[in-house]
Amino acid sequence: MQSQRTTNSSQKYLFVSLNKNFIYMSDLLTLNRFFVKYRGRLALGLVFVLFANYFGLLPAQITRKAIDFISTGTHHNYSDSAKTLTLYALGIFGVVFLRGVLLFLMRQTIIVMSRHIEFDMKNEIYDQYQKLDMHFYSKANTGDLMNRISEDVSRVRMYTGPAIMYLVNITVMIIVVFIAMMNISPGLTLVVIFPLPILVILIYYVQKIINTKSEKVQVALSELSTNVQESFAGIRIVKSFSKEHVFAGLFYNQAKNYFNQTMQLARINALFIPAIMLLVGISSVTVIYYGGILVDKKQITYGNIAEFVIYLNMLMWPVGMLGWIITLIQRADASQRRINSFLHTEPEIKHNNTGKIPDKIKSIELKNISFSFGKNKDFVLEDINLQLSAGKVIAVVGTTGSGKTTIANLMSRLYDPTHGEVLVNDIPLKNINLEWWRRQVGFITQDVLLFSDTIANNIAFGTKEYSQESLIEAAKTAMVYDEIVHFKDGFYTMLGERGVNLSGGQKQRISIARAIMKKPQFLILDDCLSALDTGTEEQLLQNLLPYFQHSTTLILGHRISSVKHADEIIVLHQGKILERGTHLSLIQQNGFYSKLVNEQLKKPEVNY
Repeated sequence: MQSQRTTNSSQKYLFVSLNKNFIYMSDLLTLNRFFVKYRGRLALGLVFVLFANYFGLLPAQITRKAIDFISTGTHHNYSDSAKTLTLYALGIFGVVFLRGVLLFLMRQTIIVMSRHIEFDMKNEIYDQYQKLDMHFYSKANTGDLMNRISEDVSRVRMYTGPAIMYLVNITVMIIVVFIAMMNISPGLTLVVIFPLPILVILIYYVQKIINTKSEKVQVALSELSTNVQESFAGIRIVKSFSKEHVFAGLFYNQAKNYFNQTMQLARINALFIPAIMLLVGISSVTVIYYGGILVDKKQITYGNIAEFVIYLNMLMWPVGMLGWIITLIQRADASQRRINSFLHTEPEIKHNNTGKIPDKIKSIELKNISFSFGKNKDFVLEDINLQLSAGKVIAVVGTTGSGKTTIANLMSRLYDPTHGEVLVNDIPLKNINLEWWRRQVGFITQDVLLFSDTIANNIAFGTKEYSQESLIEAAKTAMVYDEIVHFKDGFYTMLGERGVNLSGGQKQRISIARAIMKKPQFLILDDCLSALDTGTEEQLLQNLLPYFQHSTTLILGHRISSVKHADEIIVLHQGKILERGTHLSLIQQNGFYSKLVNEQLKKPEVNY
C-alpha cells in the first residue's frame, strides 16, 4: 500500500514537472509567427531533410549486399568480384554525394531562414526601444539593453536555425533507421535500443539544470556588459580620478563570475555527452555479440550485422548531438523569455499618431501640474501653473534639483504629469499627434549629446533637407562658425563618441545650432549656456532674439544672466513656485530671486 502511494506520488510529481516544463517552454512558442512567415523555406528545408535521410540509409544497405556477396561465395572469379565490388563502391559514393548535396540545400533553406528571423527580431526589438518612454530608460541599464538585441537574439537564432534543423533531422533519422532495423530483426533492434529509456530520463532531468545555469550565465553576461559600457563611456572620469585599478578589479570580479557560471554549465555538458556515448557504446557491443548469435542461428546474415553497426553509428551522432541541441533550446528559451518580457512592456506614453495637429502653436499651459517618478515617491513638482505664449520668452530659474528639467520633459512629453495636464492651444497634449509635437520642439539639453558623425550632420540632425547656407547661418547664430572652419575638415570634421574631441562650450553651441536648424515652434533652452563665459552668453542670446520673436520660448537655468531678459521669470524651489515676475520686479521683492542675484553678483566676472 505504501509502495503504491509512493508510485502515485512520483507519477504526480512527474506530471506536474512535465506540465511546468511545457509552460516554461511556452516562450519559444511566440516564435511560431516567424515560422509561419517563412513557411516556404521551412517546408522546403523539411523536404530536403526527408530525402537526405532516405539517401542516408542506402550506404548501409549497399554495404550489406557487398558483404553478403563476398560471404556467400557467389562470385566466380576475381575479375567479376572486383567489378561487382567497384559498382557497390561507386554506388555508395554516388549516394553519399547526393546526400551531401541535399544536406547543403537543407542548410541553405533552414539556416538562411534563421538569419531572416534574426533580422526581423533585431528590428522588432529596436522598434520597441524607440517606443518605450523615459520611465523605462530611467530604470534600465545600457548593457542589458545591448545584450538583448545582440546576445539574446543570437541565441534565439541558434534555436530557429541549427537547433530546429538538427532536431528535425535527428527525429527523421531515428524513425527511418528504427524502421530499417526492425525490418532486419525486431529482436536485435529491441535489445539495441534498450538503453534509450535511460537516456530519455537522463536528458529530462539534466535539461532543467542546464536551463537554470543558462539563466545565471545570461545575468552574469549582462552585468559584465553594463560595467564595460559604463567604464568606456566614462573613461575621462575614470582616468581623472585615477580609478583604473578599481574598475579593473570590478571587471575582474564580474568576468570571474561569468567564467565560473559558464564553467559550471560546461562541466554539466562535459559529463552529459560522454554518458550518452557510453550508452551508445554498450549498444554497439550488444549488436556484435547478439548479432553473432543470430547469424549462428541463420536468422540474419553477416551483412545484416554490418548494416546494423552502420545504422547504430548513424544514431551515435544524433544521440550525441541531443545534449547540445537541448542546451541550445534551453538557452534560447531563457533568452526569448527576456526578450518577451521586454517586448510586452507597454510604454506609458504611446504615440498618438491619429491625434490633432494644430496649425500654429499659440499657447502652452501647465495647469495644476504635479509630478513624481513613481507611485510611492515624493513629488518633484507640486501644483505648477505656467502660461507660455507665442513670441514671448518665459524663464524658470532655480537651484540644482528644483525641478526645472522636469518641466521641460513634461512640455516635450517625455513624461506625462502625475496630476494636472499640459495644454497646447487649450487642447490636452495627450490628444495631440505626438510625432508632430516633437518635431515642433527644439530641446537644447544641459547634457549635450553629439553623435559620432560629421559636425554638419550633427547640426542638421533634426532636418531632412538643408542647404549649406542654412548650415552656415545656424553655426554663425550659435557663435561656433569661426571655430568650425578652423578645423582641418571644417563642417565635415568627424566627431568622436559624444563629441569627445570638442570642448564643453563648443558642444553646447553646436547643440544650439542643431536646434536653430530645426526651426521649431517651441524652443527650450535647458541650462545650455553654462559652459560659456557671460560675454559670449550675452551675445548668443542677442543672436537668438529673432528666433524668440517667432516661437514660444522657455529658458531654464540657474544663472541670472541667462534669464534676466525674459518677459516673465518663474522662481522654482523644491518643486514649487515661490515667485514670478520680471527681473526688476523680482529684485524689488527682495525674496529668493533677489538672494540668487546677490550671490552671483559676488563673482567678479558677472555684470548685471
